[in-house]
Amino acid sequence: MTTNTTFPLGDQLVRRIGFGAMQLAGPGVFGPHADLDACRAVLRRAIDLGVDHVDTAQFYGPDVVNELIRDTLHPYPEHLRLVTKVGARRDDEGGWIPSATPADLVDQVEQNLRSLDVERIDLVNLRRFETDAPHLDQAPLDDQLGALAELRDAGKIAAIGVSNVGADTVRRAVETVGIGEVQNAFGLLDRSDREVLDLAGAHGVAYVPFFPLGSAFTGGPAAIAADPTVRAVAAKHDVRATQVALAWVLAQGEHVLLIPGTSSVAHLEENLAVADVALDEEDLAALDAVEQRPVAGH
Repeated sequence: MTTNTTFPLGDQLVRRIGFGAMQLAGPGVFGPHADLDACRAVLRRAIDLGVDHVDTAQFYGPDVVNELIRDTLHPYPEHLRLVTKVGARRDDEGGWIPSATPADLVDQVEQNLRSLDVERIDLVNLRRFETDAPHLDQAPLDDQLGALAELRDAGKIAAIGVSNVGADTVRRAVETVGIGEVQNAFGLLDRSDREVLDLAGAHGVAYVPFFPLGSAFTGGPAAIAADPTVRAVAAKHDVRATQVALAWVLAQGEHVLLIPGTSSVAHLEENLAVADVALDEEDLAALDAVEQRPVAGH
């Protein structure tokens, strides 16, 4: 069980629970959210509660989430770290398409700089398709990392991360350019990325799982809430089942950071309260034995 409350994200310490902005877009992360006032309220409340790490992407929407963050929070608090992702674009129907030649990556970083209205992005994740669409042709990894390293040298990004990748890519990225983050799917119901989680920890790299409750778009939180073991631990601590599942993820290593997303202030407050859920060894052993039921989703 871990007790640290912060961990380095690149060269900056952040709290271990931040905010993922993906759900501030419309259904399927496409188009604007139906309640923009609620989204703005969530962003403001997150800052009020001390959130110092917001994860976003130009292709959330596309465009709309970055613009919402800028319009709501700019000028940004000095302590706030903004993380984005490059390597994909959206088609007219909202599909996700690789767009990750070195030139694409440079262009997307420039788009993020403009839409967020910053001179430097704190960390940029290279989004590959190794884990969710390995059949797709992808640009050579070294060329991609080289383009991002040049942007880092130019002062346009502070740190590089990788997302949706396997262990070999993590090793190569650590060796060639050095990275500040790995962002892959991992949670109580799907622990298939354990090797990468442990590998990141061995290199002192932050591991930032997306879908820690399973995909919100395909029923992950409902599966968590229905599990009898999770419900029993939740009743013991007088918290919600989803809070137990997030606390379990946080307990997997001091380098694990959470970025749960929501468009509800009440849900945001529940997510941030996970930092106070103290699971004991008995709880962790019981949760470790929960049957894995991977809940797929983008």
